Amino acid sequence: MAERRRHKKRIQEVSEPTKEEKAVAKYLRFNCPTKSTNMMGHHVDYFVASKAVDCLLDSKWAKAKKGEEALFTTRESAVDYCNRLLKKQFFHRALKVMKKKPEKDVKKEKEKDKAKSDSGKEEDKKSKKDKDKKKDSEATDTKKEKNDDSPGSPKKKKDVKKKFKLEPHEDQLFLDGSEVYFWIYDPVHFKTFAMGLILVIAVIAATLFPLWPAEMRVGVYYLSVAAGCFVASILLLAIARCILFLIIWLVTGGRHHFWFLPNLTADVGFIDSFRPLYTHEYKGPRSSSKKSSSEKSDNKDSSKVQKSDSEDKSDSEKKDDDEEEDEDDNKEIEAKRQSDTDSDRREDEGSQHSNGNDFEMITREELEQHTEEEEEEDEEEHSETKPLTVQT
Repeated sequence: MAERRRHKKRIQEVSEPTKEEKAVAKYLRFNCPTKSTNMMGHHVDYFVASKAVDCLLDSKWAKAKKGEEALFTTRESAVDYCNRLLKKQFFHRALKVMKKKPEKDVKKEKEKDKAKSDSGKEEDKKSKKDKDKKKDSEATDTKKEKNDDSPGSPKKKKDVKKKFKLEPHEDQLFLDGSEVYFWIYDPVHFKTFAMGLILVIAVIAATLFPLWPAEMRVGVYYLSVAAGCFVASILLLAIARCILFLIIWLVTGGRHHFWFLPNLTADVGFIDSFRPLYTHEYKGPRSSSKKSSSEKSDNKDSSKVQKSDSEDKSDSEKKDDDEEEDEDDNKEIEAKRQSDTDSDRREDEGSQHSNGNDFEMITREELEQHTEEEEEEDEEEHSETKPLTVQT
């Protein structure tokens, strides 16, 4: 009884909202981004405080009119106005409470993680042994890639959204930030009002069908016949496509699955139900194709490895050739230097030899001249001695 009296006093203390407050609350209700959830067995739409303040600052009340000041000039003014709306019970503050997993599920997850880590360690040991046996670096790289793709290897965990539930907060205050508030004010949207009005008018018009003019009744009759034919054609198409599928499936022994208008009975739009026109799947044995594909993949891998080997070899050969060329150039330079020095030495020696030869030539000429003079003298002496012998 005491709680009821307090509740009545609170309702009496809270004055009725003004037209402006209702307009602002309605604008927030239909323009502020909201999310839906269940709170205490009721379907609830909630929003974040910071987004509500941003929405108010972007509204028409944040712009000054002629002779009137803007209602929302800063974030603080918007927060104060939202506090007024909260007191008028347009929305309430809520508290996010994270859902805890039961102990059984936690234990199971721990066991799974341990099993995965153990299998990953075993595979790592095997891979290390294989790497020690093989010396080629490229082969080890390919094995690392395979070990990374293995199911036992540790993978990055997917980002899982944490589940939470909403509970009423004790302190009913509007704070700018990541606080959560759920809507109590739920006005009727104009679209829903218009659709309901049209539906009521259509029902009344259908009940007054006998009072319609003859031309309108004939037109409605033909429209109903056309609609009935359309619905019947769709049903016949659905049956025919099933029969066609069965015939093809039986003839091919279940290998070919052919569907005409596969989305005809699917939960899609009217136009999407006629797209695509058909689908075909082959579900027969594919051992030969799999073998060929695996062989092709192996050949591709081997070719890639060979290409990488050849590239490495070509790079090493290029380096060796460059080093050899540098050595050859150095040798040629040294040989040129030695040849230059040898030629200089030979020229010096040649000059010395030439000087000696000239000296020898001079001495020979002098000796020859001396010998010729001596011979002439001897001849003269002989010529003088000959007549003397004749006179005797």
